[in-house]
This record gives sequence, C-alpha cells and structure tokens, in this order.
Amino acid sequence: MLVKTYSSTVFGINATTITVEVNLGIGVNFYLVGLPDNAVKESQQRIKAAFKNNDLKFPGKEITVNMAPADIRKEGSVFDLPIAIGILAVSEQVKIDLLDKYLLIGELSLDGSIQATKGILPIALQAKLEGYKGIIVPKANAQEAAVVNDLEVYGAEKLTEVIAFFNQEESTLERVEIDILKKFEYLIDNCDVDFRDVKGQMNIKRAFEIAAAGGHNVILIGPPGAGKSMLAKRLSTILPPMSMDEALETTKIHSVAGKVKGQVGLITQRPFRKPHHTISDIGLIGGGSYPLPGEISLAHNGVLFLDELPEYKRQVLEVMRQPLEDRVVNISRAKFSIDYPAGFMLVAAMNPCPCGYYNHPNKECVCGPGVVQKYLNKISGPLLDRIDIHVEVTPVSFDELANDIPTEGSKEIRARVEKARNLQKDRYQLKDGIHCNAQMSKTEFDIHCKVDETSQKILKNAMEKMGLSARAYDRILKVARTIADLECSDWIKVQHVAEAIQYRSLDRSNWAMN
Repeated sequence: MLVKTYSSTVFGINATTITVEVNLGIGVNFYLVGLPDNAVKESQQRIKAAFKNNDLKFPGKEITVNMAPADIRKEGSVFDLPIAIGILAVSEQVKIDLLDKYLLIGELSLDGSIQATKGILPIALQAKLEGYKGIIVPKANAQEAAVVNDLEVYGAEKLTEVIAFFNQEESTLERVEIDILKKFEYLIDNCDVDFRDVKGQMNIKRAFEIAAAGGHNVILIGPPGAGKSMLAKRLSTILPPMSMDEALETTKIHSVAGKVKGQVGLITQRPFRKPHHTISDIGLIGGGSYPLPGEISLAHNGVLFLDELPEYKRQVLEVMRQPLEDRVVNISRAKFSIDYPAGFMLVAAMNPCPCGYYNHPNKECVCGPGVVQKYLNKISGPLLDRIDIHVEVTPVSFDELANDIPTEGSKEIRARVEKARNLQKDRYQLKDGIHCNAQMSKTEFDIHCKVDETSQKILKNAMEKMGLSARAYDRILKVARTIADLECSDWIKVQHVAEAIQYRSLDRSNWAMN
C-alpha cells in the first residue's frame, strides 16, 4: 500500500513542496530515501518513541519512505510529522481523505509533542500559491503562518491532535487567524528611541534626514562619547513605514534565519542590525555548509550599523562592496546557488584616529605623524566610494546638554522624509528596481541631476580647493538631488549643491594631515 503526505523545505528564502511517499511491504526494514541529511535520517528513532509513548502501533513490516523530488537535499527535522502521519495512514491508523489538502511541518519530540521550527512563512506562502487548503505547523509558529490570507492554518502541540484532525474526530486543533491589516499597524511611534532624546547635533540630524530621504549610506567620524551610536540607533525611526510587500519579504528572511519570535507573526518595523566588529565574513554576508542569511540580509529594508568601522577585518569589509552595489547576495556552492536580498542602508561610525581626539575642539591628539592617515587607510577607497555622506561629529557642549528646550522628534522628521520618498517613487516608478536617489543608474543620473552653470562653478571650485576626489562628483549631486526633494524643488539649486559639498569630509585631501 502506498500513501502520500506533503511537506516543504526552504531553499534560500523560497520554499519547495516535498512529497513524502510511504510504502508498506513485506519484511521488517525501514528505508528512507530521497537525499535526506542526518537529521532527517534520525526521524525513525523519534517517530518510534513518539508512537510508543502515545499508544500508537509502529508497523512491523518493511517501510519505504521516499521524499520527492529526490535531487533536492532535505535538511532538518521538519519532516518528522509528515513521515509519522504517512506511516500511520499506510497502516490504516489515520484516514487518507484530507492528506492531499494540507501541508505538514513539524519536529517530533519523543513524547509526541511538536517542536517549533524555522522558515514557516515562505512555506505558508508557497502552500497558498500551489492551492493547498491549509497547513499544519507547530503551535509556536502558527502566528507566523497565519500572516498568509486565504489559507487555513492550524497550530499543533501534539501528534495525537493531528491524528484526530485527519480522522475527523473531536480534536483540540484550532484554526489560527489574525487580522493582517490590524497586525500591520505602523508601530514605530512606540519605539524606545526617538530623535527627541538627542541634545544639540542639529547638523547631524539634518544629515540623517537627508540620508533617510534619499536612501544614502552614511559614515560618522568623531571622538568617543560624541553621540555617534546614539544617533545611528535612531535612524530607523525616521525611515518611511514598510509596505506590506517589504514586511513580508523582511519576515521571510528572518523566518529562514529562525529570528521570528513566536507571537510576532509579521515584522512591521524596519530592522536595525549592529554586528560586533569581531564578526566573520560568513556571519556578515551569509553562508555556511547549509547557507543561512547573514547580517546584511537580516538588515534588508532597514539599517546596518557598523560601529568602530576600522576595527573590522579588511576581508569582512571588502565582501560588502558587491552587495552595497547590487542589493543582493549570491552564495554559490558546488551544486547550487542561493540569492538573499540585501537592500539595506549602511551607517558606519569611527574615531578619527587611534587615540580618538584628532580634530577635537578641546583635547589634543597624541597620535604620531602619519598615524591618522594610516588609520583611515584601513577603509578601502572602493568601500568609501559607496558611502554618500561623510559627517564629522563633535562633542555636545554643556549648555546644549543642560538645555531643556524641546527638540524635533522622529515623527516630525519622518513626515518630511516620507514626502521626499513619495516624490522619488513618482519619479522613478520602480524602474529597474530604483526606489530612491541613492540607487540612481547613470541614465537616471544624467536626467535628474542636471545643474546650472553657477552650481557647476561651485562644484569645480570645491573639487580644486578642497582636493575632492573625482568619485565625490556623482555623490554630491545625488545628495543635492535629495536635498532638493526635501524642499519639493524640481531643480537642483545652488544652495542644494553647496550643502551637499559639506558632506564629503573624508574626500578632502588635507583632512588627515598631521
């Protein structure tokens, strides 16, 4: 006798449906085929123990389990439940009427309880796409799967609940439903951090507003205690709210990485990731024997903050260059290749020198000749080329710290950022995947970054007198385009170019002369 159940496996951030075929024959052996890994092969012992502890009969015959398609490697323990139900069905302990209408996902404990797993959201989305009526998942993952509309989602705690469901007996298995629109409320106003907490630093706030409005990468240079980390943590609070598509894509990535908490379901706030400087290149980019998303993919649609940038290994920083340009990470292995999204805003922070006090208004730098330049050279030119805005952060004075005058909060700044982003959305209309000014192609740049003769003269003088590099030209004009958008100006004006020039500190040839 042959019975089929259906499950799924995640490949990258997408799922592939797996057909679990269970055949009962003459003999007493157990065969598991279809390219399973060790965790899948060990399912026999878990299933046997679960059956025994729940008074279920494990057939004393030859059992062959095939997982099709056989050319895809099956990983993890999520196939325990579909294999167990298949064995029960083929031995006539479970009815087969509903088996082809539901996907089954779950790892079995020895007592028959069903454990949480990862990658549930992409599996649920694929189940809906392929026309399944519903999906049975561990109860801890039910909220995550219920994000998908028009799909019956059942959260199971025990194997016996699933058996009763398929036998159409009285079961404690209940359908989990959530109001997706209510779940997708914009909750960023309830964040723990707000730009209202920042005293002084009006020029830095302005730079962050421009960065958020145009999707520009930022680097902050300043002494210890100047507020670089405090400012960076608040950038995500002024970014526009995520669309439903962005929220689903972000949640898929976190689901695959096992980062979605049980009761969250849908991630509605933009991610903020802050990896330590000891991170490896695989930890940052993603990969491993069984590839998982790295920090730059977990920061997709949000912010990646690299504090103490020169302290990161050179190799780790260099592998970011391609994702910063293409907004995607490609992880290649001998037999397969996986793409993970990596559309993030980079915010980097660093001291200006090893002692931290170069250009400090009150403290003297004790670094020797050439040390500052050597320290800055830890960051390669090609990487720096992909950072549009360079900002010098100076310490806040006592008078500013003691001032109780209310300052502008994240909500007010975000309103202006959203207005500028809407202008860019209308301008580019997602052509070639362009969402904001920072992603402009050469063709779009030539069309939308034209300046008058006066502005050209200012740019020429700046490049000659300040020693700006050639790569600064495009960056300045892209930032100027964003400043113009914040003022709802159709054209880039002289004052926009003049302000944009200020944000190229590290390009000045004499900046690190000591």
